[in-house]
Amino acid sequence: MKVLEDLKKNLFVYIYTNDHIPCHVHVFKGRKNDTNQKEVKINIGSEEERPSVVVANPNMKNKDIIDALKLVAANQEMLLRKWQEIHGIQELGD
Repeated sequence: MKVLEDLKKNLFVYIYTNDHIPCHVHVFKGRKNDTNQKEVKINIGSEEERPSVVVANPNMKNKDIIDALKLVAANQEMLLRKWQEIHGIQELGD
């Protein structure tokens, strides 16, 4: 499910409904189904923990990875709420 986008930087943020903890997002450079798209998986973090990169497509430029990380960090609270809504988790520590 697409939960956020940055059209200027061509970044699209997804949370998969059948995904697993820890809370994370998949950020695509380009549309998700483009043959040329690249992806970075980012842990959302928590109130005490900043977002962090889990794994990135080796062809993804460092600048795009940094832009994706900044986008997630700037929207961390909203993304954590979305993760909880999508996965039906009341408290992430439970």
